[in-house]
Amino acid sequence: QVQLVESGGGLVQAGGSLRLSCAASGRTFSTYRMGWFRQAPGKERDFVAHIRWSADTTSYADFVKGRFTISRDNAKNTVYLQMNSLKPEDTAVYYCAHQSHPGGGFNSWGQGTQVTVSS
Repeated sequence: QVQLVESGGGLVQAGGSLRLSCAASGRTFSTYRMGWFRQAPGKERDFVAHIRWSADTTSYADFVKGRFTISRDNAKNTVYLQMNSLKPEDTAVYYCAHQSHPGGGFNSWGQGTQVTVSS
């Protein structure tokens, strides 16, 4: 089992930046990839970005390309999400996710951190 703790959320004005962090603990020796998802009120949870742990491979949702950057620090078992040029529609709870092995999808989730972007 992997435990995930997110931090870095908050209130920011449109056009501003935030950096989210997600620290993993527990069975982190088995990490295939980590990612970020978000859920706005009344909406489904959406994929934001993910990063392979053993390869410098990333993937982004179209609505964040060019604005958000996912990165990792393997030594700290931490994944980051740098969010620039934030928009009010980026307001959501952001969740960190962990996948242990290829196939099967993400199998551990953090508790979420609130990001609010004011206009």
